[in-house]
Amino acid sequence: MNQIISDQIASIERVEAGLVSAGYIPSRQICTALFLAIRLQKPILVEGPAGVGKTELAKATSQFLDLPLIRMQCYDGLDESKALYEWKYGKQLLYTQILRDKLASTFADTDTMDEAMTRLGDVGEMFFSEMFLEPRPLLKALQQPQGSVLLVDEIDKADEEFEAFLLEILSDYQVTIPELGPFRADVPPIVLLTSNNTRDLGDAMKRRCLHLHIGYPEAKLEERIIETRVPGAQASLRKQLVNYVQQLRGLDLRKLPSVSETIDWARALLLMHATELDAQLVADTLNVLLKFEGDMASVGPKVGELTYKAREA
Repeated sequence: MNQIISDQIASIERVEAGLVSAGYIPSRQICTALFLAIRLQKPILVEGPAGVGKTELAKATSQFLDLPLIRMQCYDGLDESKALYEWKYGKQLLYTQILRDKLASTFADTDTMDEAMTRLGDVGEMFFSEMFLEPRPLLKALQQPQGSVLLVDEIDKADEEFEAFLLEILSDYQVTIPELGPFRADVPPIVLLTSNNTRDLGDAMKRRCLHLHIGYPEAKLEERIIETRVPGAQASLRKQLVNYVQQLRGLDLRKLPSVSETIDWARALLLMHATELDAQLVADTLNVLLKFEGDMASVGPKVGELTYKAREA
């Protein structure tokens, strides 16, 4: 870890100030977990509902530490060739065509078959050298000379085999390429793995990581987030819309509105020149907060009551 980064994370308060400077309003728990993860050089597993700021935490960390953000989006069927490396087959093919024209001169002064095969072997090894290697996110993160922030996004969407494949990287910050041997990071990346809890992760994965759960924020923190992300919204409107969203999260809905929906709603209300909530305005924009028709139908009859409570709270 270089001295500049070490100074930027000298304390939990410095981490908090850095995140805020990048436009991310964290809780004390988030700052503490990030501080420990960086200092202990351990990955941090960030769990919680979609839209509460897990991915944004990685982006803000990259921004305030001035490190490249390398993101790997996980999905079912993700394999080593997409995550770690693959060979540049097109370039190999081009060199094969060039080699074909040079074979005669290569073997011209050889006297025995063994000597010819030795030369051919030397040429063949070149095709599996670093010049033909195409790094994918995991290898790129390990190769950054000043370090990086590696975001393994939605690890719960990958299968258990890929999760097991990650263990060497998370433990030793190295990977092994059969043709070339081990690649170890000179400066270990800051690793954040996110999960929406669509499946349980293995004990081996959790044992290697510090754990952080980001839930829905309390009202005051959410107001600060809106103030930072939507600076044009008036204080009274911010309070009312946050109160409204907090009430929705207490209902039995299929998909509760997250912070990202609150931000989108604040921007939508600003575009409509709103200064305070009213029932008609809420009804017209409810689709920004709710993503399922069943939830819309459930909340619809309660719009007036919820709006009144949000304004009076």
